[in-house]
Amino acid sequence: MNYPLIDPVLIQIGPFAVRWYGLMYIIGFVLAYVIMRRVSRLKDYDMSRQEIEDLLAYCVLGLVIGARLGYCLFYNAGFYLANPLKIFAVWEGGMSFHGGLIGLVVTVSIFAYKRKKPFLTLADLGAVAAPPGLFFGRIGNFINAELYGRVTEVPWGMVFPGAGSLPRHPSQLYEAFFEGIVLFVLLYVIGKKTRTPGIILSLFLVFYGLMRFCIEFFREPDAQLGFIFFSLTMGQILSLAMVAFGVVLLAHRLKSR
Repeated sequence: MNYPLIDPVLIQIGPFAVRWYGLMYIIGFVLAYVIMRRVSRLKDYDMSRQEIEDLLAYCVLGLVIGARLGYCLFYNAGFYLANPLKIFAVWEGGMSFHGGLIGLVVTVSIFAYKRKKPFLTLADLGAVAAPPGLFFGRIGNFINAELYGRVTEVPWGMVFPGAGSLPRHPSQLYEAFFEGIVLFVLLYVIGKKTRTPGIILSLFLVFYGLMRFCIEFFREPDAQLGFIFFSLTMGQILSLAMVAFGVVLLAHRLKSR
């Protein structure tokens, strides 16, 4: 299949440019707000509209800071230790989902403490609202022709700009489908059947971790890292840690129920 060349810049007026990738983030946050409002009403959470807006603001801050620092630490620590000012050069790319998740946990914990809200309830709310943002984020990666897959002979393989002349798995689309659409449907349906705090968060960690671990077998490893050990990538190692933590949390919450 031919890769559909799309200009990463949606609109440019002089030095000001609106990029598709940034727009994907905005769409993801808007959908997260809509979902959080709906789930809060359906499950009768004690959350006002203003509190949800404030929580989302905390999440945006935690996600961006955590994703950037996570990338610098997990994927290119040597370079950023030698060039610490480059940490702030977010326009050059480099965001980590796992770092963003850690940032979210920290900021939601702070919000829960300050507003005297149960952390697990807030975390469940954020977990079910996150997959649409993951979907659009991966679509943004696809438009940028980045984070592409490994060389393949499947009929839907694509030749990505800057990735050589051989067709590769469009792994961004695999992730968009499974980590975005499938994960959201699973969490939303299960969330309607349980009221035990922490169940949705733990299932998010398990399901996302397993999906990401499997899809990484089709994704090209990061050039500066390659395989870490046993032919596993950094993304797979971090995803296994997610799954382990999710299983422990799930067992604890089921036992408490």
